[in-house]
Amino acid sequence: MKLAILSREPKLYSTTRLVEAAEERGHEAVVLDHLHCNLVLEKGQPGIVYEGQKLEGFDAIIPRIGASVTFYGCAVVRQFEMMKVRTAVESQAIVRSRDKLRSMQILSRAGVGMPKTAFTNYSDDVPAMIQQVGGAPVIIKLLEGTQGLGVVLAESAKAAQSVIEAFHNLKARIIVQEFIAESKGADLRAFVVNGEVVGAMKRQGKEGEFRSNLHRGGSGTLVKLSRAEKAAALLATKALGLGIAGVDMLQSKRGPLVLEVNSSPGLEGIEKATGLNIAGKIIEYTEQLAHKRKRKKPAASPAPPQVLPDTPVD
Repeated sequence: MKLAILSREPKLYSTTRLVEAAEERGHEAVVLDHLHCNLVLEKGQPGIVYEGQKLEGFDAIIPRIGASVTFYGCAVVRQFEMMKVRTAVESQAIVRSRDKLRSMQILSRAGVGMPKTAFTNYSDDVPAMIQQVGGAPVIIKLLEGTQGLGVVLAESAKAAQSVIEAFHNLKARIIVQEFIAESKGADLRAFVVNGEVVGAMKRQGKEGEFRSNLHRGGSGTLVKLSRAEKAAALLATKALGLGIAGVDMLQSKRGPLVLEVNSSPGLEGIEKATGLNIAGKIIEYTEQLAHKRKRKKPAASPAPPQVLPDTPVD
């Protein structure tokens, strides 16, 4: 099988592990920088040119699309889809997951537990919005933030109003969420592949830090999820249509609350915390996708319309 791993950084842990896992299973794995892919559109022949060469012969791709290049990265994934190449994560699912507000609307409709969340476009509604999520303290998040950036804890209503008004003055889009005190700066990351939780870790923020992201200095340890936590992770992943996902949850008095579903979750933290070969699970899943495509017979071409001789009209 010939795989393409879409990644801007071939030396990143996640990228190198996917290449290793693919080669261990006898596959050819090529790392492509999706920002260097040129999309060629013509009647019935979508194509991709990379470093002067037309890309051909790939059985499947594994997208590793960074949040800052979601638009172009998804366009590249979509082009591969148009070329009938299987993808481990579909373009539209990536788009859904990257829009925090849209993804939370989808999760809410699907019945996934989550912190109370509010969104408004008007600063005049700020006091009411703070009360709608249970009052201060509250969490304020930029819709475009990643890895814990653009996340603020406002400990009083006055502080929350000042932060929200400042963001609005900068024309920044934000959501406001209730603060789950009992989580104590920790969250759970469930790694889901093909409808199965293949690994989980508990991430604990460093002392004095309410964010548990490993990029912010947090630590990850192996954890066994409860039945409710597994169910929440799987429901959230299914609702967004993701084949691969990292589901971040808080443990609360009313059960697991999903914070975010990541369509390009990193492998380093989860593999080191659990000792599991998560990259291998991703390659196995990608193999299944590619084999489904090979087994599927092409649709029969429709018969050409019958051309009748001109008939004189009376």
